[in-house]
Amino acid sequence: MEQVFDLLITVFLVVGGIFGLVGSFGLIKLDDPMSRLHAPTKATTLGVGGVLIASMVHAYAHEGHLSWHELLITLFLFLTAPITANFIAKAHIHRHETPDTLPPAGEDKTWATHDVPPEEPGSGRG
Repeated sequence: MEQVFDLLITVFLVVGGIFGLVGSFGLIKLDDPMSRLHAPTKATTLGVGGVLIASMVHAYAHEGHLSWHELLITLFLFLTAPITANFIAKAHIHRHETPDTLPPAGEDKTWATHDVPPEEPGSGRG
C-alpha cells in the first residue's frame, strides 16, 4: 500500500512541476500583458496545488496524520488567484487614464465595466 501512496505522491509532484514550468515559461514568453496574466494565474496555481496535494498525501501516508494546512493553503490560493488576476487586468485596462479623464466619484455607474459614459453638452470632456 505504501508503494501506491508513493506513486500518487510522485504523480502529483510531476504534474505540479509540469504546470509550474509551463506557467513560468508562459509568463516569460507571452508578449501581451493580458495574455501573460493567464500563465501565473492558471497554470502556476495548478502547479502549486499539485505540490500541496502531494504534501497532504505524504503526511497521511508516511506520518500517519491528515494535514489540513495544505488543504487550507490550496483553497486560499484557488480563491485569491482569480481575484488578483481581475485586479491586475483592471489596472492594465485603466493604466492610461488620468484624473482628467475619469468621471467624478459617485456619479458614474459604469466604472466597473470600463464603459465610456455619454458626453454631456458643455462638460468639456473629450
